[in-house]
Amino acid sequence: MKTEQQAALSGITFQSVKEVETSLKTRMDKALSDLQHEMASIRTGRASLGILDHIRVDYYGSPTPLNQVANLHVPEPSLITIQPWDVSQIGPIEKAIRVSDLGLNPSNDGKIIRLPIPPLTEERRKELVKRLHGVAEHHRVAVRNIRRDGNEAVKKLLKDKKITEDDEKKALDETQKLTEGYIAKIDLASKTKEKEILELK
Repeated sequence: MKTEQQAALSGITFQSVKEVETSLKTRMDKALSDLQHEMASIRTGRASLGILDHIRVDYYGSPTPLNQVANLHVPEPSLITIQPWDVSQIGPIEKAIRVSDLGLNPSNDGKIIRLPIPPLTEERRKELVKRLHGVAEHHRVAVRNIRRDGNEAVKKLLKDKKITEDDEKKALDETQKLTEGYIAKIDLASKTKEKEILELK
């Protein structure tokens, strides 16, 4: 993520503080939506289709996202049903779920795969919370790296005499505020998800 983020700034010459701020906000938004996408794949004690986002099925030799080969439904809080468009895919779909890190046990009746979502054990909850903390920290670091890039861009504007020292100070303060705001959003999203993981049904 970082390399792509850095590449986004390295080739750009900013003409104003406003351009720098717009770029930072866009990149921090991207980091936040990336976090939300990654968190959706961490399972809680409740059935959610997001946990299947990273499952790839061997569809005639090509790894294909599960939602592109089957209809997915959550008919009840502790069950996901998977209806393959082509019943010959039942085997490959079950295999993809079994070898994933979800720890789930699919069963089928020849047409539909049922995926019961068992309650999480205490140990599994702790593992998931630890993984969640790692994901959140990775995104906090990404946001701080974006701040650093922004500060460097602002300092370059000063060096190129495009802004005054007062402008620079104001811009650095704004960047700091923006960063704190996004880190607070990451913290909140992470705490909400942690609560879902630890919630006992």
